[in-house]
Amino acid sequence: MSEAKPFGIFKRDVWDAWLRVKANKGAAGVDEETIEGFERDVKNNLYKLWNRMSSGSYFPPPVRTVEIPKSNGGVRKLGVPTVADRVAQMVAKMNLEPLVEPLFHPDSYGYRPGKSAGQAVGTARERCWRYDWVIDMDIKGFFDNIDHTLLMKAVQKHTDSKWILLYVERWLKAPAQGEDGTLVERDKGTPQGGVVSPLLANLFLHYAFDAWMRRNYPNVPFERYADDGLVHCESEEQAQQMKRVIGERLAECKLELHPEKTKIIYCKDGDRRGNYPNERFDFLGFTFRPRRSKNRWGKFFINFSPAVSDKATKAMRQTIRSWTLQRRSDKSLDDLSRMFNPILRGWITYYGQYYKSALYPTFVDLNRILARWAMRKYKKVRRHARRAMHWLGRIARQRPGMFSHWQMGLLPTVGR
Repeated sequence: MSEAKPFGIFKRDVWDAWLRVKANKGAAGVDEETIEGFERDVKNNLYKLWNRMSSGSYFPPPVRTVEIPKSNGGVRKLGVPTVADRVAQMVAKMNLEPLVEPLFHPDSYGYRPGKSAGQAVGTARERCWRYDWVIDMDIKGFFDNIDHTLLMKAVQKHTDSKWILLYVERWLKAPAQGEDGTLVERDKGTPQGGVVSPLLANLFLHYAFDAWMRRNYPNVPFERYADDGLVHCESEEQAQQMKRVIGERLAECKLELHPEKTKIIYCKDGDRRGNYPNERFDFLGFTFRPRRSKNRWGKFFINFSPAVSDKATKAMRQTIRSWTLQRRSDKSLDDLSRMFNPILRGWITYYGQYYKSALYPTFVDLNRILARWAMRKYKKVRRHARRAMHWLGRIARQRPGMFSHWQMGLLPTVGR
């Protein structure tokens, strides 16, 4: 601490927070200042921020509302803070997170250090083998409906730091600014897009759901990733009961289970052969459903397991189309691999964990698109799709590590 101020905030914390915000990148807020613009005068910008936060005179600016289209035709509203406000929120997060993180439930996976969506999917996969029924739980408009009074009680339970309490409350009340400049005051919710919002959301649901489940239903396992959750049950009767009591508990916390999206699913496989209306569900980009699998002895059986969902597949294909590879004839094949391999590698690492073959059609299409790129770039294969695919196949056999999906064995071949 460098100077006497009402609040003891270390300058080093502000600097470390800036480095994290810079690494995370992100869009500009209502002041239209980018990460690069903030960095041009970073020393003065950080000093002003530290000075205001330490003196209690920092007031968060409005968050910029950005609408992201959803696959169901609706929109998800994100609240984008300014760069300076992201740094301020990161300072608070760095100080609050060590106080609450050790208390969180081991089956809470979202936005936590050392936890991941892949772990949640893996745990759900194993439990779906052991339990016949699962509640696919969705909390309606969760981030927009968090009760401020209840959330502040939860924060106060874990810290008496006056500056953390002051600024968390100010962030919760900061208005949202639409594209037309109008300001919308908020009396509930925490904006998706804020640095501290995921931590506050986890803290809220820790008391609203996780700790309540551990206290009242310790033998009913679940996985929760933010507001998406699965609850495993031994019978349909138990699933119906758990759905009812969870709905009542969330209502006490001023939340609501989504009436259409929350469903009871039967985990059908070769041994569980009943017929029920719902025998599949989506969770974190995977679809869980009965699938034909092969055991270690080479025999086929029906297994209830996850694979990349249709929605995630559609999103990957849209991303590939957005690259407009066939128009990048100024680039070499090596250039294309350097540009897009990080994305391909991320997809394979995440979605390829389970039932990797579900990814094959997407990457076969990518090979066709690469062949069309070759047709535009090289005269010798122009207007000859088969010849272009043969040429690409030769390159792939010579350098199978060039593209991440080639390393899976999905080399370009005519007819596939």
